[in-house]
Amino acid sequence: MTSQEKKQLQITACKVRMGIIESTHAAKCGHPGGSLSAADMFTYLYFKELRVDPSNPKWAERDRFVLSKGHCAPGLYAALANRGFFPVEDLLTLRKVGSYLQGHPNMNSVPGVDMSTGSLGQGISTACGMALSAKYKGQDWRVYTLLGDGEIQEGQVWEACMFASHYKLDNLCVIIDNNGLQIDGDVAKVMSPYPIDEKLEAFGFDVQNINGHDFDAIEAALNHAKTVKGKPSAIVMHTVKGKDVSFMENEAGWHGVAPNDAQYEQAMAELKQKLSELEGM
Repeated sequence: MTSQEKKQLQITACKVRMGIIESTHAAKCGHPGGSLSAADMFTYLYFKELRVDPSNPKWAERDRFVLSKGHCAPGLYAALANRGFFPVEDLLTLRKVGSYLQGHPNMNSVPGVDMSTGSLGQGISTACGMALSAKYKGQDWRVYTLLGDGEIQEGQVWEACMFASHYKLDNLCVIIDNNGLQIDGDVAKVMSPYPIDEKLEAFGFDVQNINGHDFDAIEAALNHAKTVKGKPSAIVMHTVKGKDVSFMENEAGWHGVAPNDAQYEQAMAELKQKLSELEGM
């Protein structure tokens, strides 16, 4: 990756974070914390990794992405909007009556959404089904799914992992957003999922641990995943909940609370300052 490519990804990620803050503030509800922690991965996937076409969202040969932690729809929507799937200004309609941007992704209303999600644990299962379907049909598109570290407390997740390993779904990449916090607090105290990497390895995955805010690390991990044969891939990305909004960082309370007017102004000022610095580099 060139320095210019990295700079552009950082600029786009900042715009995605701004979209998250703007949409949740306008809705007066939503989930900014985990959306912000995954913003860099959303950005890399939609602006570099995924084979998609915003002008043809249902393109049969596209790669598929399933947001298993569906409550982080604000992050997905912001990435899709900035990628051109729908107007960025529509982010301000999040969760409003009559809006196609519901609180959780709806594949029937949102261009670019491949699976309706929200009930935790189910997204990875549908991603497995998609990957197996591609195998049966002899298709070369890949399937990516993003889970929360609190979500993997769900038993269905591990059933899906067993399925993925059994069917040797090497066209599947499972990404865990390990920001360490869930709605009730520290994931290690609520119901520890650790060691996440060793558990995934025991289920037959090729596993990588990365800094989820480092675009070089994200690129290297996703490139490696495409070389793995005969087993599914998993990327455990270590992130900061509420990343790049100072008062939201590492605070479990921002899991599912929207910023008020004053908090919105502060968050947007911080992000605009970062954007200005990046654009001036």
